[in-house]
Amino acid sequence: MGFRFWRRVKIAPGVTLNLSKSGASVSVGPRGAKFTVGPGGKRATVGLPGTGLFYTTLLGGKKGRERTPSRRESPSDDGRLDMGFFKRLVTPDDEEALVDGCRELASGNEDAAFERLREAAHLPDGAYLAGILALKRGELEEADRFLSAARRGKKRLNEHFGRYGVAATMELPVTAEVAAVVGPEEQGVLLALVEVYQLRQEWQKALDCVERLLVLDSADAVVRLSWAELLMDARPGDGETCRKVVDISQGVENDSPVHATLLLYRAKALRCLGILEGARDVLSLALRRKKDRSEDLVLALRYERAGVYEDLGQNARARSDLEKIYAQEPDYEDVAFKLGIR
Repeated sequence: MGFRFWRRVKIAPGVTLNLSKSGASVSVGPRGAKFTVGPGGKRATVGLPGTGLFYTTLLGGKKGRERTPSRRESPSDDGRLDMGFFKRLVTPDDEEALVDGCRELASGNEDAAFERLREAAHLPDGAYLAGILALKRGELEEADRFLSAARRGKKRLNEHFGRYGVAATMELPVTAEVAAVVGPEEQGVLLALVEVYQLRQEWQKALDCVERLLVLDSADAVVRLSWAELLMDARPGDGETCRKVVDISQGVENDSPVHATLLLYRAKALRCLGILEGARDVLSLALRRKKDRSEDLVLALRYERAGVYEDLGQNARARSDLEKIYAQEPDYEDVAFKLGIR
C-alpha cells in the first residue's frame, strides 16, 4: 500500500475525468456517491476530497505485474462490451442487460444505464451497480434492496465485471473530510449500505454493517473512523458512546489524513467525557502536521481545539485559534460571532 496522486479534471457538473499512470476513467455523480468505469483493475482507495491525495491498495485478483493500458484505451476497447447479434443470441438476458448498462454508464447515459442495470439485478454485479446508482439518485428504498441482494451474492461479486473487462468503483463519504473509494466486494457493499441507513436514520442497521466491516478488518483505520463517526452521529452526547469512540481510537498516531480525522473524533469523545486536557493534547498532536491535510480538516481540528480551550478557561488561546480560522475562512461556523465581529 502507498500514496499516489490523481489529477482530476471536471468536464461537466457531477462528471470527473480521473487521470493517472494506470490510464483514464470517468466518474459520475456528486461528492458522496461517485461511480467509476475504467481500465486498470479494482482498487480500494482512501482520499481527502480536494487534495488529490489517495491511499491505494490493489484488491484481490492475480498477483504479478499489471497490464498498463494505453492512453486511448477505454473500458470497451477490447470489444467485450460490444456484443454482436450472434453473441446476444447465446447470452442470458440479465447478463446482456448488465453489459448494456455498463456501456451506457461509460458513455455517460445514466438514466439508460439505470434502467438496464435494474434488469440485471439478479446478478450480484448488476445489483451492486443498480444499488450505487439508486443511492446516487436518492432512491434509498431501491438502493437498500439492490445492495442487500449484492451482499447476499458476495461470493460472485466481480464475476461478470472481470469477464467483460470492467473496473467499477464508487466514492462514498466516511466523514465530512474523508471519502473512501472501493470496488465491488463485500466491504464496498457494506460501506454503501452504511450510507443508505444513515440517510434513512436507521442507526442500528448502519452500526450492524460497520461491525461486520470490523470483523473483516478490525485494524482498518477507515472502518474505525466510519464507526466513530456513526456512533457520534447516532448518539450525540451519550457517555457510553464517547467511551466506545475513545476505545476505537486508542493508539492512533498522526500518520495520515485518515488517522488525523480519527484523532478529531477521539478528541470530541474525550471532551464529551470531560477529559479536557487529554482532548487538547490529542488535537495539538493532530495539528502538528498540515502539509498533506485538507483545509476542511485543519479548520475542523482548530475549531474543536478552540472549544476545548474555552472549556478550560484558556480564553486567549481559544481566541488565537478562532482568529486563525477567521483569517482563513471568515464564514466558518460561528467564528465571527465568537470573535465579536458580528
